[in-house]
Amino acid sequence: MREIFSSIAFEIRSGETIPMMVARSTKLVVRGGAVWVTRSDDIEDYWLQPGHVLRLRRGERLWLSAEGASPAKVSFTVPTRCDERAFNWFARVVERLAARLRGGWRTV
Repeated sequence: MREIFSSIAFEIRSGETIPMMVARSTKLVVRGGAVWVTRSDDIEDYWLQPGHVLRLRRGERLWLSAEGASPAKVSFTVPTRCDERAFNWFARVVERLAARLRGGWRTV
C-alpha cells in the first residue's frame, strides 16, 4: 500500500485569525466561506473563495482569517513524496531569483 496524500481540515470562525507554520510543502484548499491569507516572504495577501487552492512552501508562516456570517473551512493536503521534492526544488529556484531581484534582502 502506498500513501497518496494526507490531509487535515480546520474551521475558522468569523473574525478569528489563525497563525500557522508550514512544516512540509502542501496545498491549502478553501471550503465553506472565504479566507484571507497573509504569507511570510510575500508582499501580496490572498482573498480565497471556496474551491480555490494555494500551494504553500515548507517553512513559510501563514495568518488565516475569515469574515462573514458562516465559518470558513480549509484543508491542507500534503502531496506525495515525489511531488514534494519537485515542488521544493522549484520553490528554492524561485526564492533565489526573488533574492537577486531584492538585492539579497529577505523579508522578516
